[in-house]
Amino acid sequence: MTAIDRARTVAVVGTGTMGQGIAQVALLAGHPVRLYDAGPGRAAEAAEAVGARLDRLVEKGRLDRQGADAARARLHTAGDLAELADAALVVEAIVEHLPVKQQLFTALEAVVADDCLLATNTSSLSVTAIAGPLRNPGRFVGLHFFNPAPLLPLVEVVSGFATDEKSATRAWATAAAWGKTPVRCADTPGFIVNRIARPFYAEAFAVYEEQGADPATIDAVLRESGGFRMGPFELTDLIGQDVNEAVSRSVWESFFQSPKFVPSLAQRRLVESGRLGRKSGHGWYPYGTEGAARPAPRTAAPEEAPEAVTVVGDLGHADVLVAMMEEAGVAVERVEAGGPYIELPGEGQLVPADGRTSVEYADVVYFDLALDYRGATRIALSASEDTSARAVAEATGLFQRLGKDVSVIGDVPGMIVARTVAMLVDLAADAVARGVASAEDIDTAMRLGVNYPLGPVEWSRALGRDWAYDLLKNLHECCPTGRYAPSLALHRQAFAAKEEGA
Repeated sequence: MTAIDRARTVAVVGTGTMGQGIAQVALLAGHPVRLYDAGPGRAAEAAEAVGARLDRLVEKGRLDRQGADAARARLHTAGDLAELADAALVVEAIVEHLPVKQQLFTALEAVVADDCLLATNTSSLSVTAIAGPLRNPGRFVGLHFFNPAPLLPLVEVVSGFATDEKSATRAWATAAAWGKTPVRCADTPGFIVNRIARPFYAEAFAVYEEQGADPATIDAVLRESGGFRMGPFELTDLIGQDVNEAVSRSVWESFFQSPKFVPSLAQRRLVESGRLGRKSGHGWYPYGTEGAARPAPRTAAPEEAPEAVTVVGDLGHADVLVAMMEEAGVAVERVEAGGPYIELPGEGQLVPADGRTSVEYADVVYFDLALDYRGATRIALSASEDTSARAVAEATGLFQRLGKDVSVIGDVPGMIVARTVAMLVDLAADAVARGVASAEDIDTAMRLGVNYPLGPVEWSRALGRDWAYDLLKNLHECCPTGRYAPSLALHRQAFAAKEEGA
């Protein structure tokens, strides 16, 4: 099935920011576009706004004047739904209220031709439910653009329970023809991005609630060690705490209050207090107040590095630390059997995060996962109150010798980056196994939709297919609520990897 012909009309219903953005994308792809809004005068205002955006593109050299004028000439408004009768595609971007959307599409079905593709841009409602009252739900799809639609490449093409394959394929091909990167997914709460991204926020908030670390430190570790562009506290302040919390709550409720998606009580209290983030002047951090300083992450004072260590066993993804220590002048002795850990001169052990806690052992300091240990500028360490001061000091000094800032956090199982990545991997594996989306589309969606440094399936391949399973199994023993219980898909994946390695 090919994309909708560029000579055919695309109608956009709802002329807010998202509707205008979708209209601009379709216009610049060469389609005639017709705007409709139930609010008097709003369609005309939106047409002017889109025209102004085209002018700005000309000023920036991204569009020539002839192209902008041609696009303006293809942009029209409609005063009534009946004027959308010639549309080959209608994209809805109105209020997120199920009865209102159902009423709109029921009315549209009586107006447009039988070959017209009907699409919703919903981010939170069931595509299947919106199409429920329709005479022909087979031609109904989700086309979830990300804001701002003209700039962000990702489009989630969502098939409802009754969506025809040819309709989904045509929607995918049309989005691709518009220069977007479409991904296919089934109609599941949160689709791909909002479903799989939940642990990025939830695990950070859980570490905070467990008194493991403060928001600034958690954000810094996820940025500087995990490679994420923004930390979850600063990102939710940007999104709006009310918006982010509503999405988390919606996904949790849609999954029948699954422990995998439990929202954060701390974030709920933030919303209840009116601290919604940048837009209110205060969220996790203060904004706009004269003299308000952004809190700094907790960074350990300089410590003396050990001159020699013993590396026991295979450090896995962290094995590059051996070469880094030798390059930094630290003598390294290797012992193949046992571990994995780095034995410090005071006989403390420096162990990669594995979902356990330091208090379970005599003198253990855990170190967190890093996307790239060479490129990371900060490493988190965790220790219990029983861990010796010497072990913490030696571990801190060792990473400082490697050029890293060090943040020492509380004795949190799985630490920060490791437990976040493990949960992302688990949700992705579960989604693939349930037919929500392909592994490739999930990775593409997470890289483009939320700017992750790696997709969760890529993380799994880099760390080993049993890494997330082993960590979550240990975490589940520490916190047996069901939240960290590895999915059946991850269980199968891990045991297949163990069988291959046997």
